[in-house]
Amino acid sequence: MDPQAYTPENSDERLVWYAMTGTYLFWLLGAMYVVAPVIGWILLLRLITRVMFKGQHFVVSKTQLYWIVAMSLMLLALVVAHFSEGLGLAKLIKSSIGWAKGWALLAIFPLIGSLNIRPHIIYRAGCIVCKHTLILLPIVILAWAIKLPSTLYTSPLSIIGGPGPEFFSVSLYELDPGSGLPRWRLFTPWAPALGLMGNLFFIFACQEQSKRYRFYGFAGSLSMVLLSQSRLALVCYLLLIGFFMVVRWYRSPWLYFAACPALLLLGLSGYSVLEKIEQSIDAFKNARAGSTRVRQELANIALERWANEAMIWGHGIVEKGPHLVEYMPIGSHHTWYGLLFVKGLIGAVALASAMLITLCSLLRYVFCNALSAAAVAIIVMIFLYTFGENLEILAYLFWPGLIIIGSALKHNKTGS
Repeated sequence: MDPQAYTPENSDERLVWYAMTGTYLFWLLGAMYVVAPVIGWILLLRLITRVMFKGQHFVVSKTQLYWIVAMSLMLLALVVAHFSEGLGLAKLIKSSIGWAKGWALLAIFPLIGSLNIRPHIIYRAGCIVCKHTLILLPIVILAWAIKLPSTLYTSPLSIIGGPGPEFFSVSLYELDPGSGLPRWRLFTPWAPALGLMGNLFFIFACQEQSKRYRFYGFAGSLSMVLLSQSRLALVCYLLLIGFFMVVRWYRSPWLYFAACPALLLLGLSGYSVLEKIEQSIDAFKNARAGSTRVRQELANIALERWANEAMIWGHGIVEKGPHLVEYMPIGSHHTWYGLLFVKGLIGAVALASAMLITLCSLLRYVFCNALSAAAVAIIVMIFLYTFGENLEILAYLFWPGLIIIGSALKHNKTGS
């Protein structure tokens, strides 16, 4: 592809391009948590203004509109729960602002995919972030080796409010409290979130046309996954490799020639394979036993209180957990338990239905359209991470993937 094709051609592309390629600059400024909501709402307002006052037409699929409905239900659940629980106007305003910086982005960025933002611009920008990561790696590893302070500073921007100071701090590394080994989170708030971004950039690298930038993407994304030491990130990375292999070679007879004896062997040794899988799962959990225990206890508390106290609309806000879970917020570390506890059955159904409808809309094009294949991979990745993270908290990081999903939905509707 002509190098000129990777130059942003309009103001929308420039906003997205510089927001992505400037990732580490925004990290040093402690502004990562601020950038995505600002860009998202600005682009949304520009889209609305062009439609209402300039008469421009944008192709928007029903699935993109359904995300708006689903995330509006999240806001409705939030309001009803605050009134039901008697939390007061001040907390309602604070929670509504949190919704605008979190759940709302899951609807806004897919809609922004209808703007004239070319996907390969996003792919290239992601590979550039991976390149910057490779350049920075020796520095952050050396910082740990010579025992520099793990966190350099927290940005004054933290005064605007957010989930915690880690979203505005510049951290060179962190030490796992269980093993004492170093982990890196770079521009993300915690190490597993870096693993999520590594997986997203791997998806982008698979679509990159330039061999040089594709190398940056693969090397940088794998480095992020390994440095995060996240079990979920590694599993997701391997699944994505398998997904893209199937998408690429599904028509090749060699794939089926290799699959037939493999399935036959699996059938003959099924019992022993199941035993090995169970042992692997146990080892997977025991690799960070303390974290697994806390997550399970958080899940038990969230489910019990949801079922007994606020099944339909939820509790409205997260609550500090007991000593048993090291005082971590109830409903954290898991999207579905968090939704049930905070926004009840309404919130969980809203997200689940939006993800299912999106997946069904994209699957029929997965083998004939590279953009749809990338979008399906992103949806699968996001779904996997619902079992280990709270999506709304990290939406400010994976927002470029949401634009790709929106672009794929628009592309499939127009058939262009």
